[in-house]
Amino acid sequence: MRVLLLAIMIDWLLGDPPNALHPVAWFGRLAHALESRAPRNNPRAELAYGAGIAAVGITVAAFPALVLGRVLKSRKAGWIGVVGVAAALKMTFAWRGLIQAGESVRCNLQAGAPERVRANLQAMVSRDTESLDPPLLAAAAIESLAENASDAFVAPLFYYQLFGLPGAFVYRAVNTLDSMIGYHGRYEFLGKIPARLDDVLNWIPARLTALLIVAAARLTGAKPRGAWQAMRRDHARTASPNAGYPMSAMAGALDVRLEKVGHYRLNETGRAPRPADIGRAAKIVSVALALATTLSIWFNFLPRIARILANVAVWTLVCSPARSGFCGVPFQARGRDSAKCATSLTTNLDTTPQSALRR
Repeated sequence: MRVLLLAIMIDWLLGDPPNALHPVAWFGRLAHALESRAPRNNPRAELAYGAGIAAVGITVAAFPALVLGRVLKSRKAGWIGVVGVAAALKMTFAWRGLIQAGESVRCNLQAGAPERVRANLQAMVSRDTESLDPPLLAAAAIESLAENASDAFVAPLFYYQLFGLPGAFVYRAVNTLDSMIGYHGRYEFLGKIPARLDDVLNWIPARLTALLIVAAARLTGAKPRGAWQAMRRDHARTASPNAGYPMSAMAGALDVRLEKVGHYRLNETGRAPRPADIGRAAKIVSVALALATTLSIWFNFLPRIARILANVAVWTLVCSPARSGFCGVPFQARGRDSAKCATSLTTNLDTTPQSALRR
């Protein structure tokens, strides 16, 4: 819990480091170097090479994270270790950066500077933005906010909770490969394995993000019912098996039409999005990510809560004076409580009639 909260504080206070110091940028340069040496015009060789890139990427991400996590989590590391793990975890997500990117698009759209908007969107979407009018530019920004709520925060957090720092780093590596070569056309075969891995890893986080958007819509005064209905109706309209969930939920929450020309329309009966809707989407995303953080903290407490409830149940069944005669199974506790319990059990057994014991 301390690591997660500290990582979020680092993100909001300091943001992302320059690319020269960012592990994801390092990984991107490695992936680009491997891609530049890939075979061409040979589907089988490209497929095998793409699988090799994925294997190298996973190894490069997992091994340093595993070593770093073990070193920093040792008792000798103390608070320095906690800060180190938090800083490493922060490199796998970008809450502040995502919101700032959306706000930059909103401000430039409201200022009537479409060229700046297109420059902002280049860092958020892969589509060609040159021919997009203001409503489509706003739609692209809203879609990016919704999809990256999963890719840039919920998914890394999800795999951190399951597998620790290596899980978050491996997810980020696979997602980076997908964003670089997971496309049809030129990378049809080279990027197939990374793209499929990304689909698998995002299956749960994307759907969880959509549900978080529905919940956040209720908390922010948007339209949770519309979000739920649009998600159920339109999630399969996108080519991605995952991206349609958070994007359609966001479209319904805002009651706007999100369109990628020639590919899909989400919440088709909604109105065209306006610049102010980008700000509303950013607010919903921030609340959704705050909910994700809260769930993650509760997840950390679940083992402790389970142990407490188990101890209470054992004490109630075995050590409670009201049930002191029900001691058919030996009980082992710890410390002074075990001595008290054992004394209580012995006393009760000694004072219990033999006829009662026989029954």
